[in-house]
Amino acid sequence: TAETMPAPRRDGGAARPAVPEDAVRYRLFAAAAAEGARQRALLRRCAETVLVRFAPLLAAYVWQRQPFRLRCVPGETPAHIGGTTLFGDNVEDEWFIVYLVREITREFPGLAAMIDDNDGEFLLIEAADFLPKWLNPENSENRVFFYKGELHIIPLSETPEQDCDLSAPCPTIPQALRLLSARSEEFLAAEPIRAAVYKRIDGYPEKIQASLHRAHCYLPAGIVAVLRQRPSLVAAAVQAFYLRDPADLRPCRRPFRTFPADQRVMALVTFTRCLYAQLVQQKFVPDRRSGYTLPAPSDPQYRAYELGMKLAHGFEILCSKSSEVAPDAKRNVLSGPLWERFLRSLKEKDYFKGELEGSAKYLELLHMAEDHFQQSVAVPENSVEVSPGDEILTLLQTISIDLKEFEKEATCLPPEDDDSWLDITPDALDQMLKETRNESLPLANEEEQNYDLETVAESMKAFVSKVSTHEGAEMPWSSDESHVTFDVDSFTKALDRILGADSEELDSDDLDEEEEFDLSDGDDEDLDAGNQRQDQKVSPNELIGSLKSYMSEMDRELAQTNVGKSFTTQKRGEVEPGLTTAESGGPDSEAEDAELAPVDVDMNLVANLLDSYSAQAGLAGPTSNILQSMGVYLPENTDHTGLSSRAAQ
Repeated sequence: TAETMPAPRRDGGAARPAVPEDAVRYRLFAAAAAEGARQRALLRRCAETVLVRFAPLLAAYVWQRQPFRLRCVPGETPAHIGGTTLFGDNVEDEWFIVYLVREITREFPGLAAMIDDNDGEFLLIEAADFLPKWLNPENSENRVFFYKGELHIIPLSETPEQDCDLSAPCPTIPQALRLLSARSEEFLAAEPIRAAVYKRIDGYPEKIQASLHRAHCYLPAGIVAVLRQRPSLVAAAVQAFYLRDPADLRPCRRPFRTFPADQRVMALVTFTRCLYAQLVQQKFVPDRRSGYTLPAPSDPQYRAYELGMKLAHGFEILCSKSSEVAPDAKRNVLSGPLWERFLRSLKEKDYFKGELEGSAKYLELLHMAEDHFQQSVAVPENSVEVSPGDEILTLLQTISIDLKEFEKEATCLPPEDDDSWLDITPDALDQMLKETRNESLPLANEEEQNYDLETVAESMKAFVSKVSTHEGAEMPWSSDESHVTFDVDSFTKALDRILGADSEELDSDDLDEEEEFDLSDGDDEDLDAGNQRQDQKVSPNELIGSLKSYMSEMDRELAQTNVGKSFTTQKRGEVEPGLTTAESGGPDSEAEDAELAPVDVDMNLVANLLDSYSAQAGLAGPTSNILQSMGVYLPENTDHTGLSSRAAQ
């Protein structure tokens, strides 16, 4: 129906399909144009080559929800290879895919890649502080590419006179690819933009091992055997336990059918840090009928028993949702030229780390490679994805479980990793936030010694002088910017243009407003007098003097009110620079000057900011947010006295 059809784009193309939440979409196009059938065959071979080339990285990676996959997509124009990966709660999966996509375009210069998620161009979001003013979410589609290992942004228009046309249509993908292949060096993203994006993926591939966590788990022997063959199934089991509902726990309120608790052994399980945190942080008490009991919390092996119990519940939930699977349902894909190329690439890149063929470590790495090959490389494009529960039941029917061998291995397990990274102190969190914002964290003593309240007032003055629109205000990032200045001559000329010779005539709006009122005779007289005054030309200097007199009258009226008394004024005896005693009113006006002492704008500004900062009680608030965005950090309030009184002192 028309209601469900996607809205057409301004560039005439079809609207791009929405990306699921917590998912990342990646598309790789051939930058050079080719015939349809020839291009599809080239892309299909390229997809296989990419997965084989990057097999050492992908085989060792544990994905949160779905792995990185490349499929040929011939139905769209132009044809491309790509995929969509659900990363769930582990956003590092998304940025690892960004790293992979960049490296793929570096290894295969003929490919140009686009990557986005449900937020749109999230690469631009990461570099939002450095984007050009013309670039916004409405005109960024089909402009951001990875090409030859670098980030490129196609500008609005090739003609300088149309550079500011923010309503210009987005280019189509074929148009963007032609521009990239012809003049890619002209569209290279600015250095600050590239630095912001590359900083987010800095550290790969070394970060892969740093993101893993190995822990001892007291598990049923069947789960140990399954994880030997398919280490990635630990993610599905953790998700099944973490996202469980009461209906999922029904099979766990009786003795487990698939993984009974009577044959458990100690094993070393590899998680990602995200998976480990999800499993550890959830409080769960097993049903007594399940057979899973825990030792006292003071027992040294309590954590291993608890982790094993939770993981066993996840595996049991997966199997309870599975359909019956025949023993021969597993496809025999570990043969043929593609597998041989895949295995040869692993050996060339030292994936097995010099381990002897047939050794325990070699077999562990081989099982991980087989797992990745079956999940990402050898899956037919039109095949239906097999559920984790089906895979577990199939593995249990095809592998042998040697309980005595597992018990023997349990006596000499490697030590588990330290999980102190789970605890983050407030200071460590502040340091992480500072590093994210590219700011250095000063020492407390230095901050208090070098602190100057004038910085607060000057920064706020610079802030209010910035340009602001309905989209927000520009922050004065540098504290070295010039002070706010006021050009009197320019202001006078502007008033002269506004109040020139033609200013006596009223426009139609003024006449319409006057007709709406029922004027009395007295009002008519006042209006006639006003018209006579309008006939006289008012000079800008007279107008400015009149405004000053009005402001002085207002000051006198407000001086005796609570509003006037709430402001801090300049101390008695302080005179504006350049004014003598006679110019300021003489001795006869000393009493009046005492009442109308000028307001100390800077002091009132600082006092109000400090009062607001004190009211935050150490939490985030408007004052700290605004000042920190301008590079000003207030010291902690170490006493309970009013900050404004201290500022006044």
